[in-house]
Amino acid sequence: MEYAVRGPLYHKAAELKKQGKTIIPCNIGNPQSLGQKPITFYRQVLSLLEYPQHINRERILKKKLSNVNDEFCISDYVLDFCDDFLVKMETGMGAYTDSKGPPFIREAISRYIDKRDKVMSNTGVSSNPDNIFITDGASEGVKNILELLICNENDGIMIPIPTYPLYTATINRMGGAQVHYYPDEESGWKLNKDILNKSLRTAKQKNINVKAIVVINPANPTGAILGRNSIFEIVEFAEENNLVILADEVYQDNLYGSEFFSFAQAIWDYSNISLFSFHSTSKGFYGECGHRGGYFEVRNPFDLGNTNRNLIDILFKQVSVNLCSNTVGQSLIYLLSSPPKEGSDPYEQFMNEKKSVLEDLFSKASIIKDAFKQMEGMECYGEIGAMYLFPQMTILPEGKTDFDYCMSLLEETGLTTVNGTGFGQKEGTSHLRIAFLPPKDILKKVLPEWIDFHNRYIRM
Repeated sequence: MEYAVRGPLYHKAAELKKQGKTIIPCNIGNPQSLGQKPITFYRQVLSLLEYPQHINRERILKKKLSNVNDEFCISDYVLDFCDDFLVKMETGMGAYTDSKGPPFIREAISRYIDKRDKVMSNTGVSSNPDNIFITDGASEGVKNILELLICNENDGIMIPIPTYPLYTATINRMGGAQVHYYPDEESGWKLNKDILNKSLRTAKQKNINVKAIVVINPANPTGAILGRNSIFEIVEFAEENNLVILADEVYQDNLYGSEFFSFAQAIWDYSNISLFSFHSTSKGFYGECGHRGGYFEVRNPFDLGNTNRNLIDILFKQVSVNLCSNTVGQSLIYLLSSPPKEGSDPYEQFMNEKKSVLEDLFSKASIIKDAFKQMEGMECYGEIGAMYLFPQMTILPEGKTDFDYCMSLLEETGLTTVNGTGFGQKEGTSHLRIAFLPPKDILKKVLPEWIDFHNRYIRM
């Protein structure tokens, strides 16, 4: 197993930090570690759910201090929301829940999905709460599904290259075969059936039994956003080749003006395609990485060959081994799928905070992308999506790799990136990934240092 996001560069950064050097951790999509503020509505609810005695305390204080400034009070909407949640939760935050997650939370996720995909009474296919599993972050769900799909070394999973190392590491750990496909970088990381068919033919020549295709949209590490045409080509490809689709959609809110189109919506007319789609509270505008909230939804679950068992039964047995996901993560998933209602007291603040975070992320990405124009031989293709830029370095000193570059950049500037090799890349190319999360004042300081470093380094 290899996991470059927390590999040698991460360990070197930790060593330098111990020595007193200022480190800027752009190796991982961890927004709050770089100063992004939590969403107020989320944190108010979490604080009261964990200590419910304060709900009544807040109500008493509001009555006694009727002239107190509103900014110091928690609104009745939030207090009622917490009361309602705890009634439905029944056993509080410290008890085990259903292994899939509490039914009322899965029902809320279902409504969220249907609203997102514009399901109407006469259009679309509704989400089924019984086919939703709440997990400790999206990564746990991905590992659960790959564990079920991979039985031996000839079982292949198609993954995009470059890809998030979770997939390569997990496939290796399960003893399966990686089947790489390569989106077209120069055309903005576009993807079509020709690219996928080429990859599949190569795998079949090696006698690999390809079972599934992984799609990350928006993409990690490239930030690419798939258009509807590409999504439908992937769906058609999966149908033609009897493949399961794993849709990693944890960055679906990180679009910055582009439109998100889900795989759940794309397979409405394809009841023979099994789909696993993943979401998380770690990304988007919420950035609650440490609370480990996630879920996956199953569409068109298949029956297991030579048995009367359905996939959902087996998945339930699998997740039951861990009893349940953590309840704070479950509550955050409920918050993600149940935002403040329009007209409620917290609504305006919630929407303003959401807008502010997303606009700030896009602005910081644009600032970094503009800085690349001052770095000789640095090319960054495609739209801005997710939380990352993945520039290609077309010039490196002879004998130097993208890992060498990233290590030297870290040692000189404190900026922690990840070398392209850690995500996979086309042979003969060199890249790095940077998470565009640092505050603008830090970028204003470090980007000139990076530009100077880069233009000196490539002339070594």
